Amino acid sequence: MGLFTYVFCVTMIYMKKIDILTIFPEIVRPYLEGSILGRAQDAGVVNFGVHDIRAFADNKHGRVDDTPYGGGAGMVMQVGPIYRAVEDVVKNNNIESKRIILLSAKGKRYTQRDAERLKKYDSLIFICGRYEGVDERVVDNIADEEISIGNFVLTGGELGAMVVADSVVRLLPGALGNAESTVYESHSVEGYKEHPHYTKPEGFSGWNVPDVLLSGHHGKIDQWRKANSNDGKDV
Repeated sequence: MGLFTYVFCVTMIYMKKIDILTIFPEIVRPYLEGSILGRAQDAGVVNFGVHDIRAFADNKHGRVDDTPYGGGAGMVMQVGPIYRAVEDVVKNNNIESKRIILLSAKGKRYTQRDAERLKKYDSLIFICGRYEGVDERVVDNIADEEISIGNFVLTGGELGAMVVADSVVRLLPGALGNAESTVYESHSVEGYKEHPHYTKPEGFSGWNVPDVLLSGHHGKIDQWRKANSNDGKDV
């Protein structure tokens, strides 16, 4: 489902590339630079990149959020800055085998089985949501998958990104002092998933906001939101 497809012929020593896109890079870097993750990077097992989404805003104030279409509490992160940030990372990495992941409370529950799966990609790109969430066009057109680390809500996706990065890196050859293999069975968790969110602009790269959210008819908007939230089953 990912938007970006590049094919490159690169001859290099294997190293996993992990990039984290956030509006708070200062809270991510210390964890990646410490302990086992820091030693793994020093040993050439992994290379971390931390990127400020605000640097890809299209305004002088670095604003990357706006009010949701159809009304509601909170702010929604815009699709444009996230699109440009991911595009920049993908082009600079020049890696074909990649996975773009959005950390979200309504994403699929993360398990050890996912860690085993993600370790096979040469590049992992994590998008950290904030506020009420991100524009649903990020989910539909940019991210390859949406992950949640548990049946609870955090103030942002940064902790989730670090949890997933940690669980993947420790599986890589050379990351740990001793070879370890800890495997847990995956399990399903039931929980409500919120309806999609959209914010300005109405149209972006041919991806449009549903007409009902622009109608101003609150009854129809409520019906649409109920129809587009799940029935409590985790899929």
